[in-house]
Amino acid sequence: MNPSRYKAVVSSDWSECLSPNGPFDPISFNFPELEDKLNRIFREYTGNLISLTHATGLIKELLPEPFTSEHMDAYLDASFQTYIGVTDLIEWFLEHEILFMINTTGTQGYFQRVFAKQLMPAVPIVAANPLIRFPDRASEDRYRYQVLEIEDKPKSTIAVLRTYNVPPIKVVVMGDSGGDGPHFQWAAKNGAFPIGIMPKHSLICYCESNYIRISRFFGLCYGPDEARDLEKEMNFNFRELKIVLYDALDL
Repeated sequence: MNPSRYKAVVSSDWSECLSPNGPFDPISFNFPELEDKLNRIFREYTGNLISLTHATGLIKELLPEPFTSEHMDAYLDASFQTYIGVTDLIEWFLEHEILFMINTTGTQGYFQRVFAKQLMPAVPIVAANPLIRFPDRASEDRYRYQVLEIEDKPKSTIAVLRTYNVPPIKVVVMGDSGGDGPHFQWAAKNGAFPIGIMPKHSLICYCESNYIRISRFFGLCYGPDEARDLEKEMNFNFRELKIVLYDALDL
């Protein structure tokens, strides 16, 4: 990566934000008997009830055996999915000298196998959780940032801005749940542009209680205890975000 070439940065969550799938879906796919417990853990940390470290510790205790690349490949072959237009949007970032980074509590191993199988463009930076990671690709430079707690999301974004000399006003932050709250808080305080993507009530509550203004919403906006509507979510085309981002970043 050439530090001089980037005009702006987009730092985005992945699970239930750019992809309709959850971060623990690969585990529940391979070990369906764990699905209910995994869903509960996911709701608790995205709702800011438990820490991410606590959540991953609980999951490690639940796993009946080591999670292998074969497990991940079986899930991806059957279930990998993004929302409409996400791949096109990522390619658009690269074409317009925008550094796109994935900043997620999802696992490194998921993205290691996604890129190995060429299921999406090779995103230059992936800040993710090491709960699942595969040694053969774990040393790649794209994985130099880790998300061990949700507070690490803004830390990773800040580190990238310093490395590539991009000011916060040229940053878009995208997320969907309360787990993105600290990232949105940093964005709002520093002149960046936070966008709620398919926002859950946990994100709305976090932002309201911390006086955070969300600059833009995209997709469905969920109320308290409202179940996700995947059919309606899949009707949104992320190519429409190009105009929003072009204006937000003043390109």
